[in-house]
Amino acid sequence: MVIKRRPWALAAVPLTLALLAATGCDSGTPKADAKPAAVPTTSGARSESLARVCANPQAGPAEAPAGAVTVDPAKVGDLAAKTKSSPPNTTFWLRPGKHRLDPDRYAQVVPKKGDRYLGAPGAVLDGGRKNQYAFSGSAPDVTIGHLTVQGFVAPSDEGVVNHDSADGWVIENSTIQDNDGAGLMAGARQQVRANCLRNNGQYGMNAYKSKGRITGLVVEGNEIVGNNTGDWERRKPGCGCTGGIKFWAVDGADVRGNWVHDNRGTGLWADTNNNDFLIENNVIDANDGAALIYEISYNAIIRNNTIRRNNWVEGRKAADSGDGFPFATLYLSESGGEPRIKARTGKIEISRNLLENNWSGITLWENADRFCNSPANTSSGDCTLLVKKTSSCAKPAIDKAPLYDDCRWKTQRVDIHDNRFVLDKSVVRCTTKCDRMAVLSNYGTYPDWSPYKGEKVADAITRQQHNRWHDNVYVGPWQFVVHDPSRMFPFERWQGTPNQQDAGSTLVARAGG
Repeated sequence: MVIKRRPWALAAVPLTLALLAATGCDSGTPKADAKPAAVPTTSGARSESLARVCANPQAGPAEAPAGAVTVDPAKVGDLAAKTKSSPPNTTFWLRPGKHRLDPDRYAQVVPKKGDRYLGAPGAVLDGGRKNQYAFSGSAPDVTIGHLTVQGFVAPSDEGVVNHDSADGWVIENSTIQDNDGAGLMAGARQQVRANCLRNNGQYGMNAYKSKGRITGLVVEGNEIVGNNTGDWERRKPGCGCTGGIKFWAVDGADVRGNWVHDNRGTGLWADTNNNDFLIENNVIDANDGAALIYEISYNAIIRNNTIRRNNWVEGRKAADSGDGFPFATLYLSESGGEPRIKARTGKIEISRNLLENNWSGITLWENADRFCNSPANTSSGDCTLLVKKTSSCAKPAIDKAPLYDDCRWKTQRVDIHDNRFVLDKSVVRCTTKCDRMAVLSNYGTYPDWSPYKGEKVADAITRQQHNRWHDNVYVGPWQFVVHDPSRMFPFERWQGTPNQQDAGSTLVARAGG
């Protein structure tokens, strides 16, 4: 199973942004002399308690549950062998100690339907840097709890737990760490709760299914930290193949109450035909890249999140290289609301979030050259959810309705309100290019048969596609990029004609700005 994710925006246009640095997290509090002035409040994000799962894992049962099969760490391969010989719906209890599979690289546990794997305090399943996968197969409704899974060497884009993206799995109260590839994959109706997904080589979780779409995914109360230890963007520039979590073609996801921090790259990345996301009450902190990328996807509610100190590494790198694109902490790339696609909302609503001392703020971007059947569409040849046959997006049909609209992913119906954006440049330590909010496109040029050449898409995203900021609070020296990177406005012109954005919003100066 291989995902070839090559986002045009990453390969050819910078795309991260960063916001702020210090509000009540143990790590990274501002220096004592950084004293912000009093500022007005807004309905703003609630500051949720952190999901400190890695430091405080919940212990599993100290004794075997009634009827459980006991697994002995002294017997190499005992877990896989007892799984194979037991009927479906068996509960396995792993004694304390380090459990090992047979040393063959393809040795793995293949559960049956309804199997449950519970670790006693101190139970570890260790791949010994030899085994590729821990749990695999297509059996549904498997539960893994209170277990540490580490030391597996899955190839890139593949995962260690639920390798084959089976449906209905529950992974909870477990530590999945120090593996290559992704700590885990995801199937439909999967629940990922109260886990520590730490220091995996590529992703903490790769929510990807080779056939069909993932529905009903729940990711709640996890700590997702330090992933992408393999530094894949350096090894494969522009691959778009990293993140705390990557979502691909997920139709319905609740992502709430997680602490996503210190990942090398993007915190959360929804990439390619995702829909119906609820992202709420998370703390997204100190990731090298954007806190959240929502790319060529649809319909989402993003609310009540605390987002701080993200994109300092990637944003600064782009600024130092002279790149003028408004790298964003919340980056929406060819993504918007589409009422024709069933979801809890027909728009993308970004509300009541606190974005503090990140490298820039929110960028709404639409690549005029990226649409179905265009060579500039790098998402493995995928088309929008509105067009069944990619090949139909060609001349002459693409020049007129409905394909003129339906063949491209549109950044539209984005409603940004009641957020608080705080920037203290003395905390972020930047002099330029870290203070931007943006809605823009490029000049369409490619391919030669494209109906979106020139400023058509730039005009649409800024004037015609119902993208709106309002009732926000800004603290610090914010600037606003409109239409294309060359057009940057101060707050009063952002609010005035012709932009007419941020009605009911306020901006105040701040020490360090």
